[in-house]
Amino acid sequence: MTYGLVLSGGGARGISHIGVIKALDEMGVQIDRIAGTSAGSIVGSLYAYGYTPDEILNIVVTTSFFKSMRPAWTWTGLLNLERLRDVLLKFLPENSFASLKIPVTLAATEIVKGRPDYFSTGELIPAILCSCCVPAVFNPVQFNGNVYVDGGLMDNLPARCIHDQCDFLIGSHCNYINPEFNLVNFRSVIERSALIAISGNTTASKKLCDVLIEPPEVGKYSGMDLNKAKELFQAGYDFTKANFTAKDFQLHGR
Repeated sequence: MTYGLVLSGGGARGISHIGVIKALDEMGVQIDRIAGTSAGSIVGSLYAYGYTPDEILNIVVTTSFFKSMRPAWTWTGLLNLERLRDVLLKFLPENSFASLKIPVTLAATEIVKGRPDYFSTGELIPAILCSCCVPAVFNPVQFNGNVYVDGGLMDNLPARCIHDQCDFLIGSHCNYINPEFNLVNFRSVIERSALIAISGNTTASKKLCDVLIEPPEVGKYSGMDLNKAKELFQAGYDFTKANFTAKDFQLHGR
């Protein structure tokens, strides 16, 4: 049986995917294909390359991995992703989809044409950067003659692109909308609004998953809570272990 794993975007909340994957590993679920958006593209690529969940968490904690997405301002007033590129090259030195032990598909948004694009061959790191390029924060990434921003804009849980390649599809969604929300400041309102807007494009994708893992605890954290890596990892791990067993990942027929 072929297992697929879909990892949503979500900024720092995407660290919870690492805990989910560790729990799946312990249940003996062997992942055969991965699709990811934004933070999910980073976690998915590192796992597909061969790093264990504990090693990925260690990379995040000890190298301030996700903090590399806060580089210097450019002349346009937006940020660029050069520091993230450098960090990715350190841990994914071959810079190629072909170097991955598990096939991966990454989602990005082609902003000129207004469509989602999916990468699964060729250069890996530019595809990750395209998928992670949060609009209005980072300069759009130009790649292969196109202009890209964050894949979450149009497909934040890219299940459709690998659904037909798998017998069983598992979705890890890190954007639970916590009903308890405090209007702390303007930034919190903007982030909450974006979270609600993006959640709309995951509705159909969630239905394509045979199992959806969506830890409510993760909803307590901001996508900018980069200093909460261990807590986010634990939230993903604990929820998966508490609510699922190996039997939940057996094929029952679609």
